[in-house]
Amino acid sequence: MFSYLAGKFVPYTGSIDARVNVLEPGYAEITMKERRKLQNHLNSIHAIALANLAEYAGNLALLAGLPDDARFIVKSFEIEYVKKARGVITAKSKPGIIESSEEKAYQVEVNLYDESGDVVTICQLQTLVGPKK
Repeated sequence: MFSYLAGKFVPYTGSIDARVNVLEPGYAEITMKERRKLQNHLNSIHAIALANLAEYAGNLALLAGLPDDARFIVKSFEIEYVKKARGVITAKSKPGIIESSEEKAYQVEVNLYDESGDVVTICQLQTLVGPKK
């Protein structure tokens, strides 16, 4: 239900039909199944679908560990595609708990794994946290 509602709240993220498996303060684990609509011309998962999954996991993990008076926005995004992604892909991110809403940039790492446990994608989000207005 949570994954469905998140997809309705953020429609672009909902386009990959990912499932939130674990969500704790400062940690998220999300899976995405390979489907025809996510494939590229090489019959593997498209790079942008993987980027979408990585951003979703990193943002959700960060959000779950933010104080109530804070908000965030991604400033930059760096991604490395290590191998073709096929099957069920699991994104894991553990930025930790953010203690303050003071304006500060954080590096949020997200790794994507295939079913055999191999890393398929490595992502770094540079995220700016600050106080809610």
